[in-house]
Amino acid sequence: MKGILGTKLGMTQVFTKSGKLIPVTVVEVEPNVVTQIKTVETDGYDAIQLGYQTVREKVSNKPKVGHTNKAGTTPKRFLREVRGVAPTDYTLGQTLDVTLFKEGEVVDVTGVSKGKGFQGVIKRHNQSRGPMGHGSQYHRGVGSLGTMLPMHVLKGKKLPGQMGHQLTTIQNLEVIAVDLENNVILIKGSIPGPKKSLVMIRTAVKKGEKVNEQEELITYVDTPVEEVESNANEDTSSQEEVTE
Repeated sequence: MKGILGTKLGMTQVFTKSGKLIPVTVVEVEPNVVTQIKTVETDGYDAIQLGYQTVREKVSNKPKVGHTNKAGTTPKRFLREVRGVAPTDYTLGQTLDVTLFKEGEVVDVTGVSKGKGFQGVIKRHNQSRGPMGHGSQYHRGVGSLGTMLPMHVLKGKKLPGQMGHQLTTIQNLEVIAVDLENNVILIKGSIPGPKKSLVMIRTAVKKGEKVNEQEELITYVDTPVEEVESNANEDTSSQEEVTE
């Protein structure tokens, strides 16, 4: 088990050389710092605490500053735990980057889903609407709230209310590419949360350390204008020689 914190930037798409289009989510991963190591002997369970996004000491407080000073790093905006890791594989103050994961790995991504506000049962619970004729007088209501015997609404009834803004995990997503130069990870499909929100990428609970085979992606490299002009000149000169 391993994990890292990142920031969701948005979605895009990539293409394989066989012509397959893959929708991906771009996750920016700034260096994570191991700020605490927990073991069964001292804390009752094995885990590491990761610090993410450096903040000024002025906007932090003394307990947080003292905590991060033990790890020899600056104050962090987010502190999150990754359980189930082997504490012996990490050291206090160690820095983790995008190279923690590789292409083809299966991961679980956790984040806070987008808030939808107060919504009705059709949007919130995917219930069916009533007839839309004027005489039905029932269109998008809740429907029956229970039987006559208890004379009250039973617990657990699906009703209108706050939708979204909940801690959500999407399992078994695939890492399509890891870009060390730009510190980003491309994950197949969508992940929870709005843009610029905090997400945690962890080893898949159900798949473990499984790695899928990856097709080679098409890469787009910017060619300098000078090289383009020189290639064009070479082509024209070769055409002139052929005509002569």
